[in-house]
Amino acid sequence: MKILALESSAKAASCAVLSDGELLASAWQATGLTHSRTLLPMVEDMLNNSELSVQEIDAVAVAAGPGSFTGLRIGIAAVKGLAWAAEKPCIPVSTLEAMAWPLAHLEGNIICAMDARRQQIYNAVFLAEGGELTRLREDRAVSLEEAAADVGEMDGPMTIVGDGAGLCFDFLTARGVECRLAPVHLRQQSAVGVAMAAWRRRGENLSAQELTPVYLRLSQAERERLAKGESI
Repeated sequence: MKILALESSAKAASCAVLSDGELLASAWQATGLTHSRTLLPMVEDMLNNSELSVQEIDAVAVAAGPGSFTGLRIGIAAVKGLAWAAEKPCIPVSTLEAMAWPLAHLEGNIICAMDARRQQIYNAVFLAEGGELTRLREDRAVSLEEAAADVGEMDGPMTIVGDGAGLCFDFLTARGVECRLAPVHLRQQSAVGVAMAAWRRRGENLSAQELTPVYLRLSQAERERLAKGESI
């Protein structure tokens, strides 16, 4: 089974192909260019270099959220287009779970942290044991204070991953919580993790029409409209 995976939830954009659970190809960049310019050309180049066509792919996976509202919409739209045209199923994956899979070889707690701005993070927690993950906390948008109070009570080694890892690490260590940062090359969101998570979820398919992003909280525009008493 071949899974094509896309990730565009934050600054970096990436794509990967997993074949029967093993990484076949990947591409990643964080150049600051908009994902609408980079994502699909990266996919096309990767597939061409791998001598693969979309028709040879069995399912298309995507980091469905949480993350950047614009980034998620671009990724979802790209996957819808690829899957719909080729009549392939989609596998939506939690962005936070995908961040944890490249660290599943470690033992201990994996703290996933994305910078959600306003002193908040998108957060989930997993226990890594023997190369597998067990979810300890559901995906959530929480303040740094709430996250510190929660994870500070956990036992065992603690590794922080994600584009909010540095922010979370500084906050936790300032409060005496022992933790470590994931290695730089594994810290950012990547389609490799999306593909790894999708492999575990193969069979949990959606159609392109059913695929939707998971934001966890309202956009700034929606929050401003609510503050003015307007409906959304």
